[in-house]
Amino acid sequence: MAAHILRLRLALLVGTFRGHAGHVVRVVSALLILAAATVAACWALLTLKDASTEEVLAVTVLGGSAVTLGFALAPLFGSVEDPLDPRRFALFGLPRGSLALVLAVAGFLSVPILVLLAVAVCSAIVWADHGVPVIVGILSVLLGVLTCVLLARVCMALASLFLRDRRSRELSGVFVLVVLVVVVPVGVFLASLEWQGSVPPQLLEAVDWLALTPLGAAWALPGMLITGGDAWLSALIAVGTIVLLAMLWVWAVNRLLTTTERPGTGRERGGLGWFGVAPGTPGGAIAARSLVYWFGDRRYVVNGLVIPFAAAITVVPLLIAGVPPELVALVPVPFAALFLGWLPHDDVAYDSTAVWMHIASGVRGVSDRIGRLVPVLLVGVPLLAVAIPVATLLHGRWAVLPALTGVCAALFLSGLGLSSISSVVAPYAVSRPGESPFQQPQRTGANGAIAQGSVMAGALVVSAPVLWCGWLALQGDTDAADTALWAGLAIGLGVLVVGIGVGAIVFERRGGRLMEFAEST
Repeated sequence: MAAHILRLRLALLVGTFRGHAGHVVRVVSALLILAAATVAACWALLTLKDASTEEVLAVTVLGGSAVTLGFALAPLFGSVEDPLDPRRFALFGLPRGSLALVLAVAGFLSVPILVLLAVAVCSAIVWADHGVPVIVGILSVLLGVLTCVLLARVCMALASLFLRDRRSRELSGVFVLVVLVVVVPVGVFLASLEWQGSVPPQLLEAVDWLALTPLGAAWALPGMLITGGDAWLSALIAVGTIVLLAMLWVWAVNRLLTTTERPGTGRERGGLGWFGVAPGTPGGAIAARSLVYWFGDRRYVVNGLVIPFAAAITVVPLLIAGVPPELVALVPVPFAALFLGWLPHDDVAYDSTAVWMHIASGVRGVSDRIGRLVPVLLVGVPLLAVAIPVATLLHGRWAVLPALTGVCAALFLSGLGLSSISSVVAPYAVSRPGESPFQQPQRTGANGAIAQGSVMAGALVVSAPVLWCGWLALQGDTDAADTALWAGLAIGLGVLVVGIGVGAIVFERRGGRLMEFAEST
């Protein structure tokens, strides 16, 4: 059985070179690019033979942790079918334990794993030149590669069980945003470090932390052995991770073989866009519809594009007034956070007559309130995650990063909470769907100005303690920076939860008036 499955795996690899000429050209081109990247990575590692132990440790642990995380995330967000799905062998009555073992071994026969193995062997060679016993280097390679193989198998099985019908281009877009949230701040942070012929202490702290996690324990084992670190603890964590993943893999194989596969909807579901990604709940449906509007309705697009310009405009008068540039660099980001939280303050009015679907179908207010906030969170969180470290880098003092994060969190989240109330308590007429976003209807009252001003003023008032702590942090008080971070998160989340709750109650009680408002504007 084992030999037959391994031959099947090899046949599948060779089969990728079959097909029409265009397909073969694409496959060969991709393999050539991957081979060039592998050679470059191996060469870069081998050049570390003359580097210090700390530099080799930082490169191997950070790179190995990133690769391990990639093996976990790629199956969850990718839409590729698993050629070695255990369900394909369900009709043969094979022993489940043996099948799980053989499929895990077959997982080594893949292009990404072979590339990883080549790079890992180069890292073992480098560690051997630094005095690490060969057996320790080999053990590190085996533990690291085995972790990646089992992690990919487990995540592929989980995706097959729970995410089969939920992956699409939209979900891939979310993955890109997640990567953006992580990669850009990390890149800015690394660029800000002072590399003066040695590894910055901040980076060494990150390496020490990763060495005690399942992501980096296996890759850190050789370095920890010769630097006097907790090599035994890293080895224990690496082995424990493999044991846990092996248990999860056996459970996943048993679950796949005893669970009826959900029928796929093929092309029909592929055209649902965000509705094919969102959960099949009232809140998920509202979130999907809101996402369609936010990325397709020009009224929403214009509102979103105004934010960076409005935040940038604040810089000009401050510079003219003589405010130091390092302080001015911090100003646009809190303004952007405030405007992002303010955006959905009249979301019900932008819905026009479509709001009747929520009211007529008896949708709970909580589902309506949360669903409408999803697009803002999906845009605002990545935007702020990128803007905050960039602004801190321009400022020049990373000690203010916690304070700036807390201020932005308080303004953004409290704005969302107050907007959840404002959009149902005081909606005002806006341009209707299809009309120019710059064409505003005539209003007989001051509801619009009151609603807009109340949300902004309210967000500033509740965030006042955080703003004060942020100002103290600018004066050099490091304790105030930490206080601003935690106070900002607590105040922001608290106002958000309360705002959603109050908005939900008002939505359910004023459903008739909301329908009347939508029909009359």
